[in-house]
Amino acid sequence: MKLFRLLSVAAVCLLFTAVSCAHDRIIPVTQLPAQAQTFIKTYFADKTVAYAKQDGAKYEVKFNDGAEVEFTRRGEWDKVDCKFSAVPDVLVPELIKNYVTTNFPGNLITKIDKERHGFDIELSNDLELKFDRNGNLMYIDD
Repeated sequence: MKLFRLLSVAAVCLLFTAVSCAHDRIIPVTQLPAQAQTFIKTYFADKTVAYAKQDGAKYEVKFNDGAEVEFTRRGEWDKVDCKFSAVPDVLVPELIKNYVTTNFPGNLITKIDKERHGFDIELSNDLELKFDRNGNLMYIDD
């Protein structure tokens, strides 16, 4: 009886894993929402797309240099991670850009993530800064 229960639990776990992975599918860039395609052409025209994938209602684009962008189902950017280069300036709210320039001179903003509370920013020195929607620093995570 214990063996039957163990096998049943294992089967259920495998089923949930298979269902959760079934949502990820590689797609051509042309199947991204129009707004996401325009974003890539505007801000990442010099990069080569390694792959694009749809994960449920979200999209992810990975570039050959390791940079990646996540989009909502409507094609709005949600997260931009440039790894070793700077996030395009126009994506960073002016107050956040000014704060980083003043307090962390010489550091690049390599990642920006829109969150419910505001923005998560990662700098080239690996510091993570959390800002509210108004651009006020909430805390620093090293």
